Amino acid sequence: MSTELQLYTYWRSSAAYRVRIGLGLKGLECVQQPVHLLEGGGRQHAPDYAALNPQHLVPVLMHGRRAVRQSLAILEYLDEAWPDREPLLPDSARDRGRVRALAQLVACDVHPLNNLRVLQFFERQWNVPRDERDDWVRHWIGEGMGAFEALVADDPSTGEFCHGDAPGLADCCLVPQLYNARRHGMDVAAWPTLARIERACLALPAFRAAAPEAQPDAPPQVA
Repeated sequence: MSTELQLYTYWRSSAAYRVRIGLGLKGLECVQQPVHLLEGGGRQHAPDYAALNPQHLVPVLMHGRRAVRQSLAILEYLDEAWPDREPLLPDSARDRGRVRALAQLVACDVHPLNNLRVLQFFERQWNVPRDERDDWVRHWIGEGMGAFEALVADDPSTGEFCHGDAPGLADCCLVPQLYNARRHGMDVAAWPTLARIERACLALPAFRAAAPEAQPDAPPQVA
């Protein structure tokens, strides 16, 4: 396996999950460098990792000596660096705009409100009870996924996947967010179009290989 690409990742990080899917769809081999987000107060805060990513977040993709940060930036980087492989974005500006909007609905509006550092802040700084934190998470996932469902349900550009009949950037973001929804006890059947698209995605090897429980750093009880 080539060591040209290395991914700093964590098995249950949905942002890293997006990138793992994208690497699989592009057919790119990558060496994983796990960063445990809980152990020892969070290995993402260690000085060597903080020097690599001052945001103390995963993922980071290393392409040789070049570091690419932020999951959506990494996915677009993969598309531009390997244009001869399966594209994650469609050809036309109009279609790319639609796909980016769907991806950003998850990555910019939904996920930041329920990621680990936000929930840890609620707990450690404000002593917010667990049930109230869970209500917060479910509320914002529900708001976002309800909007996503409305955007794809009757759009003629929606096909087997979020856009057309090939998976791409929006699907890379959708599937990890539905995984998060289930983790918090939500029934994805509330969003039938999203559930249908998810089934199509999970039938593909790239999505199955990227799943949290399939990662080398996943705990034995979930692997």
